[in-house]
Amino acid sequence: MTRDSVREMIARNLADVLDEDHIDLTDQTRADEVDGWDSVNHVKLIIAIESEMGIRFESDEITSPENVGALIDLIMSKKAA
Repeated sequence: MTRDSVREMIARNLADVLDEDHIDLTDQTRADEVDGWDSVNHVKLIIAIESEMGIRFESDEITSPENVGALIDLIMSKKAA
């Protein structure tokens, strides 16, 4: 599992949640920079990530990542545990 593959997984799941064909993300992308990525869709994204990656986020972890890079770090640390 690489950062790029995790970023691609996030982008694919976010595109599904937002009903878009494709979304480009960088490590610096913040939710408020993506049309439609609001709190409700963030929860849907987190659920999709948990399901696909076989991980569970704690309540405080759901809103803690400031950008996609921080979310990638969190996912990779959960998979490594």
